[in-house]
Amino acid sequence: MNRPISAGAFSHDLSPDRRIRVLYPFVGDDVGGSHISALKLIENLDKSLFEPVIALHDSNGLLASYLKENKHPFIAVPDVPVPSAFAVKGAWSVMSATLVYARKTIPRLRRFLREMEIDIVHTNDGRIHTLWAPATAGSRARLVWHHRGDPTARGVNLLAPLLADHLVTVSRFAKPLRPVRNIDKRWTVVHSPFDRMDSAIDVESCRAALRQETGAGKDAQFIGYFGGLFERKKPVVMAEIVSACMNRDPKLDIHAVLFGRPAPGGPALDRAVLDRARELGFADRVHLMGFRQPVEPWLKAVDILAVPALNEPFGRTLIEAMLLGTPVVATRHGGNPEAITDGVNGFLVDPGNPAAFVEPVQRLLSDPELYREISATARKMALHDYGTDKHVAAITDIYKRLMRRGEAVQELVGVPS
Repeated sequence: MNRPISAGAFSHDLSPDRRIRVLYPFVGDDVGGSHISALKLIENLDKSLFEPVIALHDSNGLLASYLKENKHPFIAVPDVPVPSAFAVKGAWSVMSATLVYARKTIPRLRRFLREMEIDIVHTNDGRIHTLWAPATAGSRARLVWHHRGDPTARGVNLLAPLLADHLVTVSRFAKPLRPVRNIDKRWTVVHSPFDRMDSAIDVESCRAALRQETGAGKDAQFIGYFGGLFERKKPVVMAEIVSACMNRDPKLDIHAVLFGRPAPGGPALDRAVLDRARELGFADRVHLMGFRQPVEPWLKAVDILAVPALNEPFGRTLIEAMLLGTPVVATRHGGNPEAITDGVNGFLVDPGNPAAFVEPVQRLLSDPELYREISATARKMALHDYGTDKHVAAITDIYKRLMRRGEAVQELVGVPS
């Protein structure tokens, strides 16, 4: 990879012979919405201006396989300890890990950034923020912190305001609630990128495949869940939605299909879903489908997408369903109301109440005209608001502004280089 100008020229305006090298580090042990969104950005960046570099801590994990399958080149980063998203440690363990990070991990990562001549580090999830933010702040690279999580998260309220050159959130809801310093001039809402998607996919063949895999009858109707089986996404509620629908109308042949898997090292919510379905007496109507790629045929196969999540900043599958013409019923919580106008392009229901899903589900399944109207409006609005071009243009503008700014972040926070 040839670079005609060194990474130190931060105050120089961009010129045709200068490509900015942007690093996208990932742990690599999972594949989720943040990875897919980042890859959409990487695919569509102007390569005459930018040179994206994907780097993995785990170069043999799930993400590596996904990248190879989709022909995305990547490199391995230095062998450093990666924080666990779920480990609970005592005070001594935390202190010990912090010392190791300060003495060994930070110098290794800074050396990597220097040797690779990285201009911008773009982080995309909690563990990577924690791992790379302090190291980047003490280097000559700029840090773009892309927050896709809870607005109360400690990292985005404590570390990001001090160390990030720019904070991107996927929705207004995701803006830090209590930042330790004002971030308004360094904060931008950028919705995730979405392809147009093919709404003309043959729905009947998709549903036939789904019926075959689940063993459901020809008249079965499917409520879908797409995403990681994480606590905030409330996958167990899917079993309760099916139960509430069946209790309201026992003649319905409703099935819940969940596409996704638990987070590595996280709670076994797949087993929890099945346990709850058995408790409610509907185990044969709840199906764990695992992670599937491409997702479009399966998202098209379901009759309705249910989003029971709480504190969901902005779910990818919600917009993908809209683009495919699959109606959405989601909780009135998190970033969902920023995408859905109740009764216009989907339905919003009270959070924490599985029975609240019953009425909109029944209306959609029993009224073909309403179903078509909601589907058409949702697709039209999603095409207008969530194109990949808009996302790439917004991020590109942030990158350009950062590279034109002369004041280095290490001067701002007092971290020695």
